[in-house]
Amino acid sequence: MDEHNNRQPDNYRVTHSDLIQLKRWNTPTIYNGWEQITKQNRAKDAFNLEETRDFMPQMGPMVGYAITLVIEPSNPQHKISNPNAYMEYLQYIAHTPGPKIVVVQDLDKSSIVGSFWGEVNSNVHKSLGCVGTITDGAIRDLDEMTNAGFKALAKRLCVGHAYVSCVRWNCEVEVFGRKVKPGDLIHADKHGFIVIAPEEQSRLLEAARFMDANECNTIIPAARDSAGRTSDEILESIHHSRKQFNENIKQKFQREGEF
Repeated sequence: MDEHNNRQPDNYRVTHSDLIQLKRWNTPTIYNGWEQITKQNRAKDAFNLEETRDFMPQMGPMVGYAITLVIEPSNPQHKISNPNAYMEYLQYIAHTPGPKIVVVQDLDKSSIVGSFWGEVNSNVHKSLGCVGTITDGAIRDLDEMTNAGFKALAKRLCVGHAYVSCVRWNCEVEVFGRKVKPGDLIHADKHGFIVIAPEEQSRLLEAARFMDANECNTIIPAARDSAGRTSDEILESIHHSRKQFNENIKQKFQREGEF
C-alpha cells in the first residue's frame, strides 16, 4: 500500500520550533503568508474548496505533516480481503516522522454510514505522534476524542463504525475538494485547512509573520484611529496606509502587493 515515499528531504522539513510558532497563528494568517511565496493559483490551490467543520475549535489550530488513508465503511469485503490492513497501516504511521495529521478520504462521503474515528482510534493515533485528523467522512465519540486531545475537522458526526477498514494508505487522497499527498504540511483550524507543498514550507513562517506585522503597522491602525477625524481624513489615511502596505510587500517579496 506504500505508493509514495513518505519521508521528505531534510531541507524541506520545518524545524520543531517553527512548527510551534506556526501553531500560534490562525489558518487565514498562514494563507496570507503562503500567497506571497507560492507560484500556485491563490484562488483555488492549497486550501479546502468545500465546507468542513472543526469539532474542537477550543483546541485552536493544529499543524503537522499529512498521513493519508482511504476508507469505505459500507463495504464489508475490505476486512475479508486484507484482515491485516489495520496493523500494516499503523506500521506506516509508526515509521513516519511527526507531528502528523491523518487525512482520511471516505469513499462513502455522499452517503456516510460509519466512522473510522472514535475514542479508541484517537488514543491509538495520539500515541503514535498524530495530533488530529481531517476527514470528509464522520467522527464519533466526540467528548472522548476531545479528552484525548485529538483534534478533528470532519463532515459530520455519526453513531457507528459499520465495516470500516483501511483500504489504501500512504497515497494521494482528496478531501473537501483538495488533493493531499503524504508529507504535505497542513495547517488547520475552525476556518478550514491549507496544504503546503514541501518546496514552500521553509519560507512559510517568515512570510506569515511578515504579513501579520504588515497589517498591524499599516491598514489596521489607520482604520481604527478615527477619533476626532472626518470621514475624508480617515479615507485619506487608509489610502496612504494601503500604498505603504503594498510597498512593503513589494520590497519584501519582489512582487506587487494586492490589498
